[in-house]
Amino acid sequence: MTDQRPETGTDDPRRGAPWVVGVIKVMSRANTWLYQRTGGRIGGTWRVGSALRAPVPVCLVTTTGRKSGEPRTVPLLHLPDGDRVLLVASQGGLPSHPQWYRNVLADPAVTVQVGRRVRSMTAREASPTERAELWPRLVERYADFAEYQANTSRVIPVVICEPAR
Repeated sequence: MTDQRPETGTDDPRRGAPWVVGVIKVMSRANTWLYQRTGGRIGGTWRVGSALRAPVPVCLVTTTGRKSGEPRTVPLLHLPDGDRVLLVASQGGLPSHPQWYRNVLADPAVTVQVGRRVRSMTAREASPTERAELWPRLVERYADFAEYQANTSRVIPVVICEPAR
């Protein structure tokens, strides 16, 4: 594989509108609340966009806030990969990286909850070569990731969570 920069698009100013960010926050909080109380029975799959016919699994990722030091839990689409969990820092193609991703860069210790199983893991950004290998699998699982990449000028990071040692 090559280490060339992936193709990116142009930022769509509508995607970064305050109301869009606000809706994402409210829906994420509601999803997290339901997921935690039902062990993922409710909120454990994403059925929007390209996932309407083929739901995508959701996990809860808890990071440590880089400024607050407080635990921050967010629901994220994921792809199991052996004992690893693959995440995409897409934020729906918004022009800026999601806060959870910035938190991971500051402190890679995370917990990942899939259903009722909670694991301590270490998160890291995939190298350009790893991303080039993983991206097609992620897009195959959830095609909207490709649309998100086409609608933002940033390279959407892939995050690999591995069991903590």
